[in-house]
This record gives sequence, structure tokens and C-alpha cells, in this order.
Amino acid sequence: MNDKYSPDSRLFWYLTVIGVVSALIYLLSPILTPFLLAAVIAYICNPLVTWLEARKIPRTLSTIFVMLMTMGIFIAMALILFPLFEKEVSRLVERIPSFLDLVKSQFIPWLEDNFNVELQIDIASLKQMLTEHWKSAGGVAAQMLPSLKSGGLILLTFLMNLVLVPVVLFYLLRDWNNLIRQVGELIPPVWQKQIFTLARETDDVLAEFMRGETAVITIMSIYYVTGLWLVKLEFALPIGLISGILVFVPYLGTITGLALATFAAITQFQEWSGVIAVWVVVGSGQLLESMLITPRLVGERIGLHPVAVIFALLAFGQLFGFIGILLALPVSAVLLVLLRHLHTQYMETMRE
Repeated sequence: MNDKYSPDSRLFWYLTVIGVVSALIYLLSPILTPFLLAAVIAYICNPLVTWLEARKIPRTLSTIFVMLMTMGIFIAMALILFPLFEKEVSRLVERIPSFLDLVKSQFIPWLEDNFNVELQIDIASLKQMLTEHWKSAGGVAAQMLPSLKSGGLILLTFLMNLVLVPVVLFYLLRDWNNLIRQVGELIPPVWQKQIFTLARETDDVLAEFMRGETAVITIMSIYYVTGLWLVKLEFALPIGLISGILVFVPYLGTITGLALATFAAITQFQEWSGVIAVWVVVGSGQLLESMLITPRLVGERIGLHPVAVIFALLAFGQLFGFIGILLALPVSAVLLVLLRHLHTQYMETMRE
């Protein structure tokens, strides 16, 4: 083999490309969010567009149909869920004074009797402060308008991102297969076998991850809503949905659901048996998700260690914000596939 394409040379160029791409991503991170979001949606929706195209529907019409369907689903969810969440949150906040009364009459005396401490907490002032702030919360948007006017660049950036996502999504979806083919043609023939193998394995990992996570979120949302409803928690629907949707971030769904459900249960139930029943629902949900559902539906193919998961979430969140948190695990899975291939390449080089 020509020395130019020796294993050492290929390994060097792989690492060089990875370094250059990583540097560009870091430097361009402030403007990448709409492109990354559009690329993720296009990747998910492309099989449906390709399926419609195979049924003799023009690619452009298929793209428009899938985009309208996707936007319709998100709009319908927003119209249904946002008013419901607003109503439930308002009801929950209205119960804060009764919760503070419960703290004053039961929790503080229990602490003082069992731990020999004297707590001086002005519950009346705390209730007044919370009430005043809650009443004034409606004027927050009006108070923010002057700062938004002075920070026109932030507003302009937000509007540009809002417009860019559907525009970029349309062109990516319409030309996805052609773009993939053109990228493949740019790869030197001597590397094509390895790169195509890597791409197929990466596609398999991402497809399995997305299908598995979607199923896990759906099952856990139904479980939490049903379980909390059975123990007669008034806020079962919003708390259950939040807990189920957040399971894609390890332990975040359980921690958030436990905190919200505990607070709601304490303000609703007069006896601790109701609170304990809520804890049983949330705790059993965490065990069910971590020990049965996620291993069965997502599997261990991604193979990320818990420490690597935490680091990936923090690192991608720092670089790309909330979108980075969404992308952390699938991108980490792709990087893991790449590292496995690099390790195999390195071991073959060492044997030679």
C-alpha cells in the first residue's frame, strides 16, 4: 500500500478531521443551534419523506406534507398542554399558604421536639411575600419589554433562529439523500469502506436510541400519570407528564417528579399515608425504568458509563444550551462508535 494511505496516515487524518470539526463546532456554537435542531428533525423525518417518495409522491411535496404534519403535532400539543399546565400550576401556587401553615403547625414542632432546636421562622411574613410576588408575576413580561428593546440583538437572534429552523429543515429534508450521496463522493476511495461501515453502524445506533427513548418516554409518562392518578393526587397529569418526558436525562425525571409530587401531596393530603403512596409510585417508576424498560428498549448498545453520561450532559449543555442537553447522549453514542473504530485501527497498526 502507498505510504500515503498507510494505517498510521489514516489514523492521523482521522484525528485531524475530528480536531478541526470539534474546533469549528466550538467556535461556531452561538449560531449552530437552529442548524443542529433542523438536522436532528430532518434525520428523524427523512424515512417518512423517503417512504412517501417511493409511493410516487414528489420529494418536495412529501417534504412539505411531513413538515406541516410535524408542526401541526407540536402546535396541537402546545394548545392542549400549555393551558392545562398554567391552570394546574396556578392551583398549586395557591396552596402554598396552606403548605406553610402545615410546616408551622406540624413540621417545625416535630423538628424542635426530636432535635432539641428552636426555630424562629416568620411564616406570616413569608406568606405575605410569596403572595405579593405571585400577584406581581403577571407584570414580568411588561417589565422585560424595555430590556428587550435595549437588547435588540438578542431579540433579533431569537427571531432569526425561529425563522431559520423551518427554512433549513425544508432544504435538508428535500435534499437529504442527495446530500448524503455527495458527502460520500467526497471521501477518498481508499477510505470509503471504513467510513461507510462507520456511518451504517452510527445510523443503527442513533435509530435504536431514538426509537428506544421515544418508547421509554411514552411508557413512563403513561405510568406516572396513571400511578399518581390512582393514589388520587390532584396534579397527576402535569407532574406525571413532566416526570415521563424528562426521563431522557438520567435521574432528572425522577428527581423532578419526586420533588413536585411530594410538594403537591403534602399540600393535599392530611395524612402521611398519601405522601408515602406518592413516593411508592415515583420510586417504583424509577426502578421500573432503570432496571427493566430502558435496558429492554434502549439496550446496552450505546454503552455509555454513568460518569460519561453526566460529563456529556454538562459539556454539551455548556456549549449548546438546552439543545446541547438533548443532543448529548446520541452524539456521545456516535463518538463512542468512532472511538471503537479508532481503537480497532490502532490495534491493527500495532500488530503490523
